[in-house]
Amino acid sequence: PPWAGKFLSLLSLSICLAEIAEIPESISFCKALQIADFSGNPLTRLPESFPELQNLTCLSVNDISLQALPENIGNLFNLASLELRENLLTYLPESLTQLQRLEELDLGNNELYNLPETIGALLNLKDLWLDGNQLAEIPQEIGNLKNLLCLDVSENKLERLPEEISGLISLTDLLVSQNLLEVLPDGIGHLKKLSILKVNQNRLVQLTEAIGDCESLTELVLTENQLLKLPKSIGKLKKLNNLNVDRNKLMSLPKEIGGCCSLNVFSVRDNRLSRIPSEISQATELHVLNVAGNRLMHLPLSLTSLKLKALWLSDNQSQPLLMFQTDTDPETGEKILTCVLLPQMPSEPSCQDNLPRCGAFESLVNEMSDETWNERAVNRVSAIRFLEDEKDEEDSEMSTLLRRATPHPGELKNMKKTVENLRNDMNAAKGLDSNKNEVNNAIDRVTTSV
Repeated sequence: PPWAGKFLSLLSLSICLAEIAEIPESISFCKALQIADFSGNPLTRLPESFPELQNLTCLSVNDISLQALPENIGNLFNLASLELRENLLTYLPESLTQLQRLEELDLGNNELYNLPETIGALLNLKDLWLDGNQLAEIPQEIGNLKNLLCLDVSENKLERLPEEISGLISLTDLLVSQNLLEVLPDGIGHLKKLSILKVNQNRLVQLTEAIGDCESLTELVLTENQLLKLPKSIGKLKKLNNLNVDRNKLMSLPKEIGGCCSLNVFSVRDNRLSRIPSEISQATELHVLNVAGNRLMHLPLSLTSLKLKALWLSDNQSQPLLMFQTDTDPETGEKILTCVLLPQMPSEPSCQDNLPRCGAFESLVNEMSDETWNERAVNRVSAIRFLEDEKDEEDSEMSTLLRRATPHPGELKNMKKTVENLRNDMNAAKGLDSNKNEVNNAIDRVTTSV
């Protein structure tokens, strides 16, 4: 009500989710007010007199359908925190740059298409949230924010980040998920305090070698991009604890990955890896390794030196660890590890209409292009060898019992239907002995096959 302005000594006012449609102009008389929160009300504007509350240090107006800020918002020169999340803001007034004491600015989930160059004037800013907008670029002046700790520009339409991002020397968290980035600027290597970097769901085709200079990096998320390889410099990240490169197009891993001596969780599921470098055993802190949905023929024997708590080879795996056997790679002569889930195989073509059943192999079904891989999958044969026959193995094929892959349930149904059709034909030809014999012979053949 209008008489709310009579609370001359009021320090904090929180009226959230109260169905208030308008704040009276008389609120400006509450000169002592330091904290105000009007979030979750059906407001579309703030009163023009609101910037007269010059003792205000914290203002929250989240989710109120706010379409514009007062042009003189800069008069709130003591403001340290300004939360404007989930509104309808399309631009920022020039006077915003006068908020020289501002440390937190939350503009997430608005309709901003441009960020003014003057954003670089907010020199005391520590946290800047711009996620969920329509930004196509970030001005190079962003590099002036030497005190910025967290920058969130995820869920926008960014195609590049400015090289001047190198100026964010205090930055610890950089979130650029769900954009259109194809590369990261080399300047990212100057972010010596960067701890968390999330670039998932972009269009990265390569990762800059400069990433190895981010010496404080503990979490790196690169899922759902177009990466074919990782840079060798990744091994310089001695503090990296969590590395996730799921759903890319990795053909190989650099042996330098073993240099990540603090790596605890490493996930590269749904890629195109055919081998894991033995040097991975040098990452002695590794406890969780997820390589499901790749093209691995075997695993390096060196994995046995790690204290793994979980090794995932398939999404359908029932236990976090499996029983492995040692073997020898016929091509290199190296000692290797294998198990019932190796070599990894793509889903059968008949599974394409039933992708949930196929699990992690969905991407291989849709993107299979390696002819060698495809041919090997079709001709998969398991061999059971008997110890007493090892001597004669080279001389006789009979020393090895070959087991063909078990038919898919759909194939068995087709076979059954074929038998039933033949049986019907036989009944129709009861009076013809020659036909009867022919049908019986056909049934025998199909039954033997089943």
